[in-house]
Amino acid sequence: MEVHHHPHLASGGEKKKFKEYFLEFLMIFLAVTLGFFAESLREYITENKHAKEYAREMVSDLTSDTTDLKIYIKYTRYAANNIDTLLQLMSSDEPQKIPSGKLYWYGLFGGAHGHFVPHDATIHQMESSGSLRYFTNDSLNRNVAQYEQLCRSWERLEDVDVGIYTEVRKARAKIFEFKYNEAANDIYQANKTSLNEPAIDSFIQSNPPLLTYNKTLFNEYIEMIRSRFLLYQIGDADTLLFHAITLIDQLKKDYNLKDE
Repeated sequence: MEVHHHPHLASGGEKKKFKEYFLEFLMIFLAVTLGFFAESLREYITENKHAKEYAREMVSDLTSDTTDLKIYIKYTRYAANNIDTLLQLMSSDEPQKIPSGKLYWYGLFGGAHGHFVPHDATIHQMESSGSLRYFTNDSLNRNVAQYEQLCRSWERLEDVDVGIYTEVRKARAKIFEFKYNEAANDIYQANKTSLNEPAIDSFIQSNPPLLTYNKTLFNEYIEMIRSRFLLYQIGDADTLLFHAITLIDQLKKDYNLKDE
C-alpha cells in the first residue's frame, strides 16, 4: 500500500515556523526599543540633574556678582560726584583761591578705583566641558552667552582703566602730599557705609598744605581724571547688574530653585 504525503501538512508546519521567527523578532525589537527609551530617559534625567546643579552654582556666582556690583556702583558714583565737584571748583577759580581742604577731599577721588571681578567659574567650566548643552532653553543660553560677553568686555575696559588709574595717581602725587591724602582716605574708609559729614567738614576746614599750586599740574591731573570716564563705567556696571539679576530669575524659574 502506498503512503501518500499530504502537502497541506507540510505548509502548516512552515507557517508555525514563520510565526516563531516573527515572535522572536518582535520580542528583540521591543527589547531594543524599550532599552533605547530607557537609556534616553536615563540620559535625560542625568542631564537634567547636571543642569540643575550647574544652574544652582551659576546662581551662587551671579548672586556674588550682584553684591559686588552694587558696592562698586555705590563707591564709583560717590567718587564721580566728588570729581564733578572738583571740576566745578577748578572751573570757577584759581587753585590758590580754593580752600586746600576742599582740593584734598574732592581731589582724592580722582584716584578712586572700584574693583569688580566677575565670578564666572561656572560659565567657564560649562563652556570648556560642553555642558552648556544641558541648558535646553534657547533663551537661557542666549542670556548666559550675553552675560559672559559683557563680562569679557568689562575686563578689557578694566585693563585700560588700570593703566590710566596708575598715571592719575602719579599726577596726583605731584600736587597733594601723601599724609594728608591718607588722612582724607581714612575718614572715607571709616565712614563709607554711612558717611560722617562732620568728620568730612572738619577735614575740609583744616586746610592742609599742598605741594604746589602750579596750574599746569592741576590741569594735567584734571584732564587725566576726565579721561577715565567713570560715568560710563557706572553705566556698564548697571548693565551687568541688570543682566545678572535677570539671569538669576530665569535660572531659578527654569530649574525650580526659588526656595533654595
